[in-house]
Amino acid sequence: MKLLRPSLLESPNGSVDRVLLLAVVALALFGDLMIYSATKVALINAGYDPQYYLKKQTIWVVVGLVLMFAVSRIDYRRFEMVATPGYIASILALCAVGLFGSSALGAQRWFDLGFIQFQPSEFAVLAIIFSASAYCARRPEGLAHRDVIRILFMTLLPVGIIAIQPDLGTAIIISVTVGVLIIVAGVPPRFMAFLTAVGVLGAISAIWIGVLQKYQLSRLTSFLNQNSSDPALASAIYHVNNAKNAIGAGGIKGMGLFNGLQTTLGYVPEQRTDFIFTAIGEQLGLIGSLFFFTLLATMAYRMFLTAREAKEQFGRLMCVGIFVFFSFSCFQNIGMTMGIMPVTGIPLPLVSYGGTAALVFFSASGIVLSVSRRRGN
Repeated sequence: MKLLRPSLLESPNGSVDRVLLLAVVALALFGDLMIYSATKVALINAGYDPQYYLKKQTIWVVVGLVLMFAVSRIDYRRFEMVATPGYIASILALCAVGLFGSSALGAQRWFDLGFIQFQPSEFAVLAIIFSASAYCARRPEGLAHRDVIRILFMTLLPVGIIAIQPDLGTAIIISVTVGVLIIVAGVPPRFMAFLTAVGVLGAISAIWIGVLQKYQLSRLTSFLNQNSSDPALASAIYHVNNAKNAIGAGGIKGMGLFNGLQTTLGYVPEQRTDFIFTAIGEQLGLIGSLFFFTLLATMAYRMFLTAREAKEQFGRLMCVGIFVFFSFSCFQNIGMTMGIMPVTGIPLPLVSYGGTAALVFFSASGIVLSVSRRRGN
């Protein structure tokens, strides 16, 4: 009965994964430093407080750490009970933001609460991981074709709403995460191959019939033609080239904190958010970047290890989903600054400026810590 009805704040027998915990804290503090270094000079030149973004992000880091600790103390099996209500709430929030949300840069995906711009699609990723994991965990013998179809319909609804906002990056992350989840849960290999083929054909058809927004198509086209002289692609290619130049300018040792022409003169767009890695590459160089990659790899490995050692299917699938969410976000974000992935609005976990994304990744880390605490229960 204890397994079926765990106490909300049950004292776990296992100890917290200190390696993962330290990696999360180190990554968040490192992100704070890089946000400050990427924005200080520009704020001074504009006559603003040079610590403006640093102060705001530090507040969210502190709130996120408290949230992570609280989540890690909750028995993760409790999340199975709220998976369906959480999924429904995320759908309602996604619909509401389309009606009442704030618009910026041609997208309507935020609620402007004054002290924070809340983005429901970020939390929708966790809600879908919970609901898909709970559904799959109730079928320990594996997924039948009808089960996979139900999961796909459950996924396509929020993905469709998010894509309309438009937020193609988050829609892709959800699709990739759920795809890996159903593979781990035991989808028949032939059926998975069929679904992959359908997905590829669907993506090609969406591009062909003009479903993508003009700027999204421009980003994709510029990614495939990075040496093109087409004036219509000039802006997208220019930004990516500046990002690559910034990373290359760092060399081995980097230009040093608060230095670097690309960073201090603001040649790279959205450098405190989507393109934060360019500030890391230019200022800290290869050595600093390798240190940063080590932090990311440590977090990803500990998440994977927790998933592998989890005693229950629900905990295992949640950790797998969070591992994919974290790892793919890192790969996509860093990859687009290097020109090996198309540009999307995916933040770099725990490093990019932004309150919503920070709270989501801190919460996700707390869930993995909760599973790791109860590996022996």
